[in-house]
Amino acid sequence: MYLTVIAAALADSSVRKLSQQEELPLLRDHLLRLDRNSRHDRFHGFMDDSFIERYAEKCANDGTIVIAFFENGVVRGAAELHPPDQSPDSLPEIAFSVETSVRRRGVGSILFRKLIAEARAKGYQSLRITTGAQNDAMRALASKFGAHLVFRHGESTGTIDLTQQDDTALAPPAVTTAVDAVVNFNRAYWKMLMNMTGWGRAA
Repeated sequence: MYLTVIAAALADSSVRKLSQQEELPLLRDHLLRLDRNSRHDRFHGFMDDSFIERYAEKCANDGTIVIAFFENGVVRGAAELHPPDQSPDSLPEIAFSVETSVRRRGVGSILFRKLIAEARAKGYQSLRITTGAQNDAMRALASKFGAHLVFRHGESTGTIDLTQQDDTALAPPAVTTAVDAVVNFNRAYWKMLMNMTGWGRAA
C-alpha cells in the first residue's frame, strides 16, 4: 500500500536539464513561488521579486546549468551548476531550491545526483556549495554527498571532491527502485489475470 502511494505521488513527475530558452521563465517562476522562509534559505536572506527576476536572467545568460524537477509540467525544484568563471576561487558553485509542496519526497537527493553527474561529465573535480546556517535540510543533504561545511559569517560553505565521491551515494534512491518494483508487479499481475480469464489470447 505504501509503495503504491509513493508510485502515485511520483507518477506525474520528471527530472531533466532545462534548455537555455527555458531557463529564464521556468527558473524565474519557480524561484518566485518560494515562500518567505524558502527564499531566505536559498539566497541567505530575503530577496524581493525584482532581485529574483534579475538573478534568473543572469543564470540564463552566463552558462549556468539548471536541472529541474517537474510535477504536472511545473518546475517545483531546481539544482543550479554555476560555471567556474563566476566564482572568485574558480570553483563551479551549486545551489538548490525545492518548493514546500514537494518536500520530504527525496527531490533534493534526486537533483543532487543529477547535478553531480552533470558536473562529472563536464570534467569538474570539485564543487563549492554555500547554504544558510539555519538551512538544516540542505546542510544534511550536502554532507550526505561528501561536502565538508565550515560555518563562517552567518553561512555554511564547503566543497565536494568529485574524485573522492562514493558511487554508492550516487546510486538511484531506494524509492525509485521501489516504484519500479510496483510498476513491474502490477504489469505482471494484470498479464496473469488476463491469461486466466482468456483476455488477450489469440482466437
